[in-house]
Amino acid sequence: MNALKKYMGLVWVILGPLAIHYLLQTATSQIHDKPGIDTQIQWGVFIGVFYPIAIGFILFGLYALEGNYDHLPEASEELDDYDAKPL
Repeated sequence: MNALKKYMGLVWVILGPLAIHYLLQTATSQIHDKPGIDTQIQWGVFIGVFYPIAIGFILFGLYALEGNYDHLPEASEELDDYDAKPL
């Protein structure tokens, strides 16, 4: 299961930049096709919302590749051990 987590981490790391590229490419072509303030505002909102989500994909994938999700706590007592570890 840990191998699957690391494999999926790699998928997320690749998917994040691809999503950003596709988002910016689509926004550029749409704004070029229909130049107007309403289109610019619409795509500005889309980029403002989905850009941080794509960055989160990358971070999530990096954490998975580092092995941060290899052992997940199964009981409340195990959570106390995580509080003492520095980031």
